[in-house]
Amino acid sequence: MGFKQIYGPLAGAVFITAAWGLAAGCPFLKTWFYLFAWWSYIFGADWLKLRLSGRSLLTSNPKEFVILSLSSVFFWLIFEWFNLFLKNWSYLAVPSNIFIRWLGYTLAFATVLPGIFETYELLSNLLSWEFKIRPLQAPQTWFPGLVTAGALCLVLPVAYPKYFFPLVWGWVFLLLEPVNYLLNRKEALLYDLEQGSLRRPALFLLSGLICGFLWEAWNFWAGTKWTYTLPWAWLMKIKLFEMPLAGYLGFPPFALEAWSFWVFSSVFRKRPWLFGLILLVFYFFMFHQIDQHTVISFKP
Repeated sequence: MGFKQIYGPLAGAVFITAAWGLAAGCPFLKTWFYLFAWWSYIFGADWLKLRLSGRSLLTSNPKEFVILSLSSVFFWLIFEWFNLFLKNWSYLAVPSNIFIRWLGYTLAFATVLPGIFETYELLSNLLSWEFKIRPLQAPQTWFPGLVTAGALCLVLPVAYPKYFFPLVWGWVFLLLEPVNYLLNRKEALLYDLEQGSLRRPALFLLSGLICGFLWEAWNFWAGTKWTYTLPWAWLMKIKLFEMPLAGYLGFPPFALEAWSFWVFSSVFRKRPWLFGLILLVFYFFMFHQIDQHTVISFKP
């Protein structure tokens, strides 16, 4: 049997093994459970998409899948930079060896965009939903309002994190959608609204919610994990896993941000050497910052 026939079942077997090891108290699998769970899910969802449609993100363009994963690290590190000011989450029981730790950062953050996009691709095949709305007339007239709102969501969480920390989950979409519409119109979510269709935005919103639940569930059981500290104490009273229940409202718009970022990054992907250099420099800078400010405990 070829790779295309077996990588889905293999992903399922890896997930079952990791879950068994976690339940049995295996130190190695407890530390790395989150990675095993997410990469198993990504490969399994990709395999199901291949079975349903004959195409998938991984098998149709493996090179782009790798670029997507590397871009995912950069995308998430942007939010890690914001967290240096917000201090909304911290990492616990992170491996003390810097090479293993930084490899873990890379593999963990590389799952963000593939996880959302694989979920979206799978949902797009399983669900025939079509939400029609009144077409958005002249999207360009919305650009000043979107850019202004995006700029506020970019600046206020840094300037006044105690009051405006939730806004950090909206600025990418608000700032980049006008640019995407101008540079790559049919890939912009504003184009869907212009066509009177909510299907793609709705499926991304649902993908974000599903991925958010899985992020929190698998993190909750893992040995190396994150916890939250929010400035509004009442938010911490009702939690699902480590995440305050209200925090799940951030995952759907986060998926829209993921798509807006990916479309926008095509400008830089046309210059691979420059794109790779930017990624590498930002990786090293932010990994060091995470070690210094976000990790609160290490383990041998």
